[in-house]
Amino acid sequence: MSHRSALSELSSTAMQQRHFGRSTLLADYWALTKPEVNFLILITTFVGFYLASARDGQFSFAGLFNTLLGTLLVASGTGTLNQYLERKFDAQMRRTARRPAAAGRLKPSAVLAFGTALAALGSIYLAIAVNLLASVLATLTLLIYLFVYTPLKRKTPLCVLVGAFPGAVPPLIGWAAASGRLNIEAGILYAVLFLWQFPHFMAIAWMYREDYDRAGYLVLPKGNARVPFVIVQTLLPLLALVAISIMQFPTRHAATFYCAVALLGIGFTYYGWEFVFRRSRVAARRLLTASIVYLPLLYGLSATLCNRAG
Repeated sequence: MSHRSALSELSSTAMQQRHFGRSTLLADYWALTKPEVNFLILITTFVGFYLASARDGQFSFAGLFNTLLGTLLVASGTGTLNQYLERKFDAQMRRTARRPAAAGRLKPSAVLAFGTALAALGSIYLAIAVNLLASVLATLTLLIYLFVYTPLKRKTPLCVLVGAFPGAVPPLIGWAAASGRLNIEAGILYAVLFLWQFPHFMAIAWMYREDYDRAGYLVLPKGNARVPFVIVQTLLPLLALVAISIMQFPTRHAATFYCAVALLGIGFTYYGWEFVFRRSRVAARRLLTASIVYLPLLYGLSATLCNRAG
């Protein structure tokens, strides 16, 4: 009985190890896709789709599903390929050293194949199930992010500006998917997300500036230029963001929405001012949290106002 019991325990342990190995492998592939980033991408894509549908008076749940699925695939492929390209640099940063590619838990060839398959599948899916414009926008975002922004991170702090262009495209994808075209209202959504990225990323860059320096990233200037750069890149976009956010609300609608947008902007700007004057990790984290709260609330107000207008 003891011999059989020992064999049973060994078999059970082997099965648990295989199960754990499979779970870890799945978790690693899931982490490659950067799900926390994809969540925000899906929210902003949804807002673009919803507002365009409301303007045209037609809303398709099937169209929304296809748009979000295709966008998610392309975004996941982009995140995976980004980790493939930056695996050696990620390994030098405490914040990213445990990523699957950086830590060596997945072979580079497997990461490359996985990312390429996701990106290609997503682009093709958008072209077939949605429309060509949405697919082209998603593909351009991937190309600029991977082959322009990513290498610039090690060359110049202007990478922040360059990266904001593809980073603001998701609402355009949603708008194009719903209406088949782009217009000034889609441009305002783009501008909002474009400007929002600067204080959001400045908070991250300041919190992890030592990590970025260690890996050779130039997302912030060196020396005396660093502090003025952070101040300008935080405050000017914040002020412009408040102005353009109010512009998206037509004057014929209730002043309640103006007040709500103004309060949101004042709150966001307050944390921006706090950050640039204190320049502490705590202030940076507070600004980062404020940015994460601000964007969904602002887009939510846009959707609510659109319903009132209808």
